[in-house]
Amino acid sequence: MQPASAHLSLGAAQFVADPMGALFWPDQHLLIVADLHFEKGSAYAARRIFLPPYDTRATLMALAALIARYAPRRVLALGDSFHDGDAGDRLLPRDRAALAALQNRRDWIWVAGNHDPVLPSNLGGDRCQEMKICGITFRHAADPACKDYEIAGHLHPVARVAGSAGSVRRRCFVADNRRCILPALGAYAGGLNLLDEAFAALFPLTECFAHVLGRDRVYRIAQHRCLPD
Repeated sequence: MQPASAHLSLGAAQFVADPMGALFWPDQHLLIVADLHFEKGSAYAARRIFLPPYDTRATLMALAALIARYAPRRVLALGDSFHDGDAGDRLLPRDRAALAALQNRRDWIWVAGNHDPVLPSNLGGDRCQEMKICGITFRHAADPACKDYEIAGHLHPVARVAGSAGSVRRRCFVADNRRCILPALGAYAGGLNLLDEAFAALFPLTECFAHVLGRDRVYRIAQHRCLPD
């Protein structure tokens, strides 16, 4: 069954919000993802915090599913794609090959993040600090002073909402009609409640909405209906 996506608008631009946590811009044939955090598990292992070492593979599988679903001509990764400066060197050969296969015959843009200010140079794709397409600025961390349309990652938003059997806490997009913050796609990425003051600085004048990731659909929920942790 095809999952039920939601639609977000920034000005005249129409985006598809996918339940896996990516945005697709049909008019630009552009898939947008954030905070992949490749090799977070191996970074923790170096500190003797041992997690199942499959996070990079799981994230690549999620990317592969999204690319199969939308067949984008371009993929834009909004920073913190690599958990640290050495993460590119720690990629297993099979994961490196899987990434190369996803990049084949499409444009791929890596935006620098705070975890990966210097991006690996040997993994294909183009690199930038930020970019603008049709009046929308794409960057890793949203700029509270930005007066234009903006799409970013960095904050790993989650929403806690009440349900019939209690509350659930799920990754989400946070958006109004001018700005959108993407959820983290990385398998081991944590989350920050959208009621945190970090979001209040980005959405000070109008109520934002949480587009909450369900198993097979995205649920649009007003900020005032969300719960603190």
